[in-house]
Amino acid sequence: MKKIIVIPDSFKGSLSSLEVCNAIEEGILRVFKDAKIKKIPVADGGEGTVDSILYATGGKIKKVKVKNPLGEIIEAKYGIIDNNKAVIEMAEASGLTLVKEKNPLKSSTYGTGELIKDAIENGIKEILIGIGGSATNDCGIGMANALGYKFFDENGNELEATAENMIKIARIDNTNIYKQIFDVKINVACDVKNPLYGKDGATAIYGNQKGVTEENFDLLDNGLKNVAKLVKEKFNKEIDYIEGSGAAGGLGGGLIAFCNAKLKSGIDAVLDIVDFENEIKDVSLIITGEGAIDGQTKKGKVPVGIAKRSKNIPVIAIVGDIRDGAEAVYDMGIVSIMPALKRAMSLEEAIANSRSLIVDATERACRFMSIDLQVKN
Repeated sequence: MKKIIVIPDSFKGSLSSLEVCNAIEEGILRVFKDAKIKKIPVADGGEGTVDSILYATGGKIKKVKVKNPLGEIIEAKYGIIDNNKAVIEMAEASGLTLVKEKNPLKSSTYGTGELIKDAIENGIKEILIGIGGSATNDCGIGMANALGYKFFDENGNELEATAENMIKIARIDNTNIYKQIFDVKINVACDVKNPLYGKDGATAIYGNQKGVTEENFDLLDNGLKNVAKLVKEKFNKEIDYIEGSGAAGGLGGGLIAFCNAKLKSGIDAVLDIVDFENEIKDVSLIITGEGAIDGQTKKGKVPVGIAKRSKNIPVIAIVGDIRDGAEAVYDMGIVSIMPALKRAMSLEEAIANSRSLIVDATERACRFMSIDLQVKN
């Protein structure tokens, strides 16, 4: 019996990663009727990360009352795996979809800090945090405040940990922090490369979608710069130009500064938390996929991230579209790319028929593989 791992990304605009998994499974079973199939739907740290990982690992949901970006009490969730690992989406507590009116000056990541603290209080020893979809631009000072950090101005007055106050901070106090944070391994799923501030930083690149205007841009960007300066003075950590420090309005940098977190590519962080190397033992074939594959895919996207860690197990990719530069992935561990389209069609038609197209493409790929040139028995 062949053991096959199915681990695709979503096909954005048409199918979730789990729906793609199910379509690929159907195509496999048309050819390898006795195959043992393990489905691992993948998300990159953004929306759907918790649900995807819990499906793959059989974990459970924990619901918590936290503050949303503007301080209103809401119910948020995170995932628990094996009673000692947690998966958190910052967007559950600090996401853009949680606010009716965008207000980047008043928005805070405090609720994300509450999720982290709750996880640790429940015995969690390893946390994966996805930081996509944020409403915030506060360098994670709200998150830090929930963990006991305090921020003071030059007159010794304690400041509310919101983005507008970053520029006023003169001193960071870590006297009464929740010290258990340093006993926990924290990985951050982060695929953006932006530094903390400047022309390619958090405010410049992502601020507009959060309501940043010309009038408040300098206040926020200089605020990020001020926090980075204080972090260097207090903790001897330079977060200014770390790739990904500008993710989620500077939360990437804040997690490094205040929680000793490590930033990882989204797919590597997810593969770590699902114990991918253990999952692929005795596997004959790995099938991955995404909506389109091109020259950018080699820069850390799901198919290549999986192929790099496949330990010479054949990896094939089912894709919606093959674009210029796709051949680069052959040198990175993917042995074959199978396009879903069978004929020329409009994007609308392709999206409408995406499930059946993926099923048929998988069947074609498996019939080719069934000659056993590369699939291990």
